[in-house]
Amino acid sequence: MPLNVELTAGQTHDSTCFESVFDGISIAQPVGRPRTRPKRATADKAYGCRRIRDWLADHGITAVIPHKENELARNDGRVKFDKESYRRRSIIENVIGWLKECRRVGTRFEKLAINFLAMLQLAMIQNCLKIAFSDRA
Repeated sequence: MPLNVELTAGQTHDSTCFESVFDGISIAQPVGRPRTRPKRATADKAYGCRRIRDWLADHGITAVIPHKENELARNDGRVKFDKESYRRRSIIENVIGWLKECRRVGTRFEKLAINFLAMLQLAMIQNCLKIAFSDRA
């Protein structure tokens, strides 16, 4: 399930709102108050800039982001990349896939951003209900 969503203009790069998306995360716990920080953040190479890596390190979040070909850290023997955790990134792609299955979200019928965000949130609620009340679960 998506932990947080933020809507930006089409020409805005996703990495510009990385910090604000992470600030809105709330992960429910069995006991106590919800966690506001995940243990790991998995992203593709577009999020591999120094600003994001430093922000994650400052907040105690392990970055599972591959290095770009032109980065110096890529050839540094001290930098380890967790391939097993990165394989779980397919979950993110699957979430985007099922969101696009909702015709209204996939074709962007809504003209106003606030209406589109509402439709996006309704699609996420619908998927939560489908999982919670499924016969297979």
